[in-house]
Amino acid sequence: MKAIVQDRYGSHDTLSLAEVDRPTPAAGEVLVRVRAASVNAADWHIMRGDPRLARLAMPVAFGWSGPKKRIRGRDFAGVVEAVGPGVTRFRSGDEVFGDLGWNDGAFAEYVCAAQDLVVGKPAGLTFEQAAAIPTAGNTALIGVRDLGRAQPGQRFLVNGASGGVGTFAVQIAKSFGAEVTAVCSARNAETARSIGADHLIDYAEEDFTATGQPYDVVFDLVANRSLAHLRRALTPTGTLVLSGGGVSNGGSLVGPMGLTIAGGLISRFVRQRVLRLDAAVNTENLVTLAGLAESGAVVPVIDRTYPLPETSEAIRYLELDHARAKVVITVDQAA
Repeated sequence: MKAIVQDRYGSHDTLSLAEVDRPTPAAGEVLVRVRAASVNAADWHIMRGDPRLARLAMPVAFGWSGPKKRIRGRDFAGVVEAVGPGVTRFRSGDEVFGDLGWNDGAFAEYVCAAQDLVVGKPAGLTFEQAAAIPTAGNTALIGVRDLGRAQPGQRFLVNGASGGVGTFAVQIAKSFGAEVTAVCSARNAETARSIGADHLIDYAEEDFTATGQPYDVVFDLVANRSLAHLRRALTPTGTLVLSGGGVSNGGSLVGPMGLTIAGGLISRFVRQRVLRLDAAVNTENLVTLAGLAESGAVVPVIDRTYPLPETSEAIRYLELDHARAKVVITVDQAA
């Protein structure tokens, strides 16, 4: 089968299309014929091996000189081709989507995934829309529902509202009845407005931490403000959710992890809730996201699609051109 592989850390140029063996599902796994996969900041971080501290802190994904897994990609949507021993939830022909976690392997024609991290694709979604959901949607759901505790009347700010996670966060917060302020660029204002944002702040014109407007929750997806400035935007008992930020120039030791580490240290000494987001995926969250998408409460927003052979260019676009919403890889299954 064809897959996007990488043998050493580096830029998007280290990715290449290669012929590799098709995987065989082990016990509890399903073999999925991939129709679409989506690009995440996590793919960039593993590709670059950045920040370097992650090579020690997350050995399941990061080796010292190169990624632990040769094939990149974690989010996918497709059709079940075969099932391994003990699989009872799926059968051949089922349309599904899922998340590989840090195991990677989705930028390929076939992928094996644990059945617990796979759910049925809503009939009303395309494969591209379904593939856009898992990592970004799960991160947004945990940040908004579990940590931010979104509720009616709550003043909820999303910093980085036009990104992959941000577009889901705005919609999920709105579905819980929160009053949502979206921080993004002027070029993305219409996107933020179209997905339900009540208020817009153009970060190039206004610093949301200096307006004097306090928020019940600030969900930070950019890591471009200091902890002190972010806390200044909160009510005295407000909640700051730190997600770790997106891509950067690379070559850092700590990167956005520095902000989350600092947040963890200070959280026990202040009245405000300062929380680090751990976006571990599970079946229940994927089912919830599928339900939100099926009901229309959440609509995956896709910026661009690229065919599998152009995955390198897709990640370059994410890294350098400030992609809005989700970038999706399509896999030609006609061959």
